Amino acid sequence: MTPRIHLHVLASGSKGNAAVVEGPGGLVLVDCGISRRALLERAGQLGLDMGRVTTVLLTHEHSDHVGGLTVFCNHFDGELVTTAGTAAARGYLSALPFTLIGHSDAFEAAGMLVEAFPTSHDVADPVGFRFSTDDDTLGFCTDTGELGAEALERLSGVRILALESNHDERMLAGGRYPAYLKQRVAGPTGHLSNAQAARALGSLVTEDTETVVAMHLSQENNRPSVCVRTLAEAVGAVPVQGEDGRPEARTADGGLSICCAAQDWPLSVW
Repeated sequence: MTPRIHLHVLASGSKGNAAVVEGPGGLVLVDCGISRRALLERAGQLGLDMGRVTTVLLTHEHSDHVGGLTVFCNHFDGELVTTAGTAAARGYLSALPFTLIGHSDAFEAAGMLVEAFPTSHDVADPVGFRFSTDDDTLGFCTDTGELGAEALERLSGVRILALESNHDERMLAGGRYPAYLKQRVAGPTGHLSNAQAARALGSLVTEDTETVVAMHLSQENNRPSVCVRTLAEAVGAVPVQGEDGRPEARTADGGLSICCAAQDWPLSVW
């Protein structure tokens, strides 16, 4: 099989998020929480032509996911897609011409079937997405405190799984965050921990899964090496040093790899 869907993470973390899902009919931008200048610069580093973006999808309305959208839209005439709750959550979002979807709807974008599913975050109506063609699949889920039945169903068995692995539970508990923020992050409408993500991999990873990308790592309460090691243990993978010096893990047969997206450097998964 020649993969037809590719993931390009331009930024992932609490300071700004943006990812591109490349399909057979163009590019889909998932969230736009960094400046247009940074977006174009990082896309250029990955060889992406952002003029091929046909659709922008928003997962939710937090500023680290939508802060760059208004300026981006000054140079974009494609389709904007999100839930009604997200579109109405901020004044500048409600002024944009969104196509509104329900949190379990399916639609077409860039030659892919996109299936939304509800996530669990302290916002109006957040969603994740499953992207598929006849012979390829990708699951995308960040900013959720837990994975419900629908999320688990949509994310199961995808070839590329982009899944939040925000914090190490012990680092969060012993860290500098005030008590209320620790409670929010660790709660059911906060962020998935490394341990939660690792437990989920037990049911999500199948023989069809080739790459797990850990998303939205906390710079305060996580480390790529800690994250990779925790996820690797759940699927029988072994930590290795990647070609770029970043922590990775692979199974003995080389069929599954684990890596981390980051705040400050872009990443492509083919």
